[in-house]
Amino acid sequence: MSNFRANQLRHNSLRCEIVTRYEQLLHAYVVRGICFMEEHGVSAHQNYDGNDFQATHMIAYYDDEPIGTARLRWFRDFVKFERSCFTKSYRHPDIIKTAANFSFDHAARKGYTRVITHAAPKYARLWRILLGFKMVEGKAPIHFNGHDEPYVELVKELSPKQDAITTETSVPILFRVEGQWDIPSEFEAA
Repeated sequence: MSNFRANQLRHNSLRCEIVTRYEQLLHAYVVRGICFMEEHGVSAHQNYDGNDFQATHMIAYYDDEPIGTARLRWFRDFVKFERSCFTKSYRHPDIIKTAANFSFDHAARKGYTRVITHAAPKYARLWRILLGFKMVEGKAPIHFNGHDEPYVELVKELSPKQDAITTETSVPILFRVEGQWDIPSEFEAA
């Protein structure tokens, strides 16, 4: 465990990546295990619920240590932001905001303009104040076994990206690795 302190934050040491390798996915699983299972007593069955292979994962590193993760699931007109967590030593507003904005930018590049999430009221406040989400009115909260409070739905509107991936996007870009659309693939003809 790092001896990181908020006043030692070095922004150049923080990097966020879209998971494209098995090692990165393992790092995301470890961070989720620490945060949800160890800290909050969430069962492995609930933490790894069967949606991981239909999702895009973001992993945040401080130097080379995995410190945060989020899972993004794609629906017709919105992306669902879930399983977001940071290890205790790295729960700094700047780190959380940087990682969240990285994920929001990824979704906007894919052409999405709306993100939803579900959170217990104490965390919903963080989503609203730090990340600009708004409460969704008229939807009943959802109750989960083992959780004291119901989860509420929140929404954030994203600004469309000028370079969003669409049916008009050039073919080579559509073959590139997720999130690395501006980097020519090693398989592209010169």
